[in-house]
Amino acid sequence: MTGSDVSLESALSAVSETTPLVNSVTNEVTVNDVANITLHWGGLPVMSDDEREVADMVAIADGCLLNMGTVSATGEETMLTAGEAANDTGVPLVVDPVGVGATPTRTRVADRLVTDLDVDVLNGNYGEISAIAGDDAEVRGVESVGEYGDIAVSSIVCARKTGAVVVASGETDIVATDEEAFEVHTGHPMMGNVVGTGCMQGVTLAVFAAAMDDPLQAALSATAAYGLAGELAADGSFGAYHGPASYKIAFLDAVAGLADAAPDVTGRIERIEV
Repeated sequence: MTGSDVSLESALSAVSETTPLVNSVTNEVTVNDVANITLHWGGLPVMSDDEREVADMVAIADGCLLNMGTVSATGEETMLTAGEAANDTGVPLVVDPVGVGATPTRTRVADRLVTDLDVDVLNGNYGEISAIAGDDAEVRGVESVGEYGDIAVSSIVCARKTGAVVVASGETDIVATDEEAFEVHTGHPMMGNVVGTGCMQGVTLAVFAAAMDDPLQAALSATAAYGLAGELAADGSFGAYHGPASYKIAFLDAVAGLADAAPDVTGRIERIEV
């Protein structure tokens, strides 16, 4: 496929028409943001993270996000239970291996998630995706640092290893399968000044994957839409901002209003040779 195959209008319409229910087992730091952005895209958020009920909740959902941002022993088992329920019922599964490579515990948990579960979309920053691919990665806390000149190759390797469509977020977002990679040229530097943008991107991917049949199309559309919302918030289309806090508000408004802004991704998604 080529970047021109992506229709953001069609993707947003699919979300609007489906109103997907997405269960997120997610980072305690950003749980409210994840819930809100699910709703703003047109989905229905549910944040069940109790192992006693999570399988039942996922079974009636349309999508599932597992985010290991504040991983714990009980959270690890809950994520695996939720992921198994998603696999058993055919619910699209998005995994966000936050901080993998930073500590042995996070690396072990991430390995369990991508090995024991069938993951549809894997979302991470350059460092996290490189770590799962087995390449050199520098992850400090939950942030990616260092240089990643071969991130497209690493993303394809990661896709081959996990069987998932891989989204590597950074200065230029990469979306990859086991055979090809795309650069998505949307977004704005202000997005990096708000805690939780990676978590919100993860659930954005889950919302689009829940509404669309093709995981690659969903990942490309979601990544492009997310970046465009960041751009519109930065250019003042959804109100003036004076710093990271007011920018975040404008960004959430941009997500909610993106469909009415007639978004166009022509020339913004490029298949690259690797």
